[in-house]
Amino acid sequence: MTGGAGFLGRHLCELIEKREPAALIVPRSKEYDLTEQADVRRLFRDHAPEVILHLAAEVGGIGANRENPGRYWYANAMMGLNLLEEARKAGAAKFVQVGTICSYPNLTPVPFREDDLWNGYPEVTNAPYGVAKKSLYVGADAYRRQYGLPAISLLPVNLYGPHDNFDLRTSHVIPALIRKMVEAVDRGGDRVTAWGSGRASREFLFVRDAADGILAATERYQPTDGEGELGGDPVNLGSGREITIRDLASLIAEVVGFSGAIVWDESQPDGQPRRCLDTTRAKERFGWEAATDFRAGLAETAAWYRQNRPA
Repeated sequence: MTGGAGFLGRHLCELIEKREPAALIVPRSKEYDLTEQADVRRLFRDHAPEVILHLAAEVGGIGANRENPGRYWYANAMMGLNLLEEARKAGAAKFVQVGTICSYPNLTPVPFREDDLWNGYPEVTNAPYGVAKKSLYVGADAYRRQYGLPAISLLPVNLYGPHDNFDLRTSHVIPALIRKMVEAVDRGGDRVTAWGSGRASREFLFVRDAADGILAATERYQPTDGEGELGGDPVNLGSGREITIRDLASLIAEVVGFSGAIVWDESQPDGQPRRCLDTTRAKERFGWEAATDFRAGLAETAAWYRQNRPA
């Protein structure tokens, strides 16, 4: 599993280890640079993996995407391309490409349906990252059709939960707001600043639910149609619940006990106007639905941050 030491990967590793696999290989970047084909070739030679779960990504919030468009495009594209090629040559039993909701067109009708993925260009602030991942869905389909590689692509919505990235330079909206508000409570502050207008909406998926969905797809989503022809449409993973960023900020304030003012910095971008997924396909193809209550998930995330933040 690539990315197994990351935010989502560590939760997925815990679930897989409960299955007692013969081996679970989690390559680290200091040993194998996945953007280098020679390193990926050596990884397959050293460990001969049968099932590849590709979670590794270079990613961040709006600010980080704005500062690193070239790196995010290159790194995410090359890691996936190298892994697909070596998996194909090794005759892998399954390849699971974990992508991103950022691949959807900017003005996708809500709720996002997988068939709309190809109807336009992603929102500009994260387009290089989204396009890189989008190309890997095409690659998985091409390798499936030409070489018979059993490859599937999953599109998880914005994740949150314990072990998230709380660095304000690169974090997404939930960990950023939790950190700002917890710190304001601790110092007796009476205001925090949030990016944008607060009018944009997002859907969020608790990280353990996402891990459960990926494992369910790995075990039960077979890339074939009813006639035995290889297929494997991308599948959304989400909660199916939408909330505006303004309402999200108010809810986080309640959860962490912040009673001050939330100041909206409208000089900063909102990003994509709305994000909410149609999750019907995940239920139909491999019987998966999200289970975690949103408020409970936020409370657990905030509690984890309070217990684990640096002194």
